[in-house]
Amino acid sequence: MKKTTLCYIEKDGKYLMLHRVKKHEDVNAGKWIGIGGKIEDGETPEECLLREVKEETSLILTSYRFCGEIYFLNDVYPDELMYLYHADGFEGTVSECDEGELCWVDKNKVDSLPMWEGDKVFFDLMRRSKGPFELTLNYSGERLISYNVKPMNN
Repeated sequence: MKKTTLCYIEKDGKYLMLHRVKKHEDVNAGKWIGIGGKIEDGETPEECLLREVKEETSLILTSYRFCGEIYFLNDVYPDELMYLYHADGFEGTVSECDEGELCWVDKNKVDSLPMWEGDKVFFDLMRRSKGPFELTLNYSGERLISYNVKPMNN
């Protein structure tokens, strides 16, 4: 199972979003997502989070929290386990990203962006949840069939 991280970076009532418009053969083409990527061999989710944010944005995170584990099960694309984070502190200035266009989006407008259906589910959970959660998203291609959420055991 592929393992990845994803982070929503927040500042002044906005989230830093990545509009995936630059990569060829991109499963996320045209969609808006948070910042993240694939966990490399020997790397922890936290190490991946920090590396991916720096690579994609040039920012160095100084304050972040783990929000949950998201399991993507799909009949077309490979299954994936994603570690979700929220960050509200960083140093540096946002730079250009080779995977798409970075843009600060008002928190209340994120839901209206073209996103995976399941992203809207975990984005809402991230904002409302009191603690880490486990979410399983069942897809058929790009269509969300069902999902199940439960609190994580600490």
